[in-house]
Amino acid sequence: MKKNLHPAYRPVVFRDPSAGSAFLTRSTLTSTKTVEWEDGKTYPVVDVDVSSASHPFYTGRGRVVDTAGRVERFRRRYNK
Repeated sequence: MKKNLHPAYRPVVFRDPSAGSAFLTRSTLTSTKTVEWEDGKTYPVVDVDVSSASHPFYTGRGRVVDTAGRVERFRRRYNK
């Protein structure tokens, strides 16, 4: 690989403030904010709006769209 071409790949903490959760992973993202992690080391932190801890699909709090009315209206309109 060419030197000084790729961004640094290092540990970064992704934090979801709405759910109160955070996880440590590796990324090329940079941030000026830092946080002290459970292991006592300081890592850059990136705040995210939605994560698996707050997304309705993963938490089971998703809304069910009423498709029965639309399907029935379609059948009435195009039923022969």
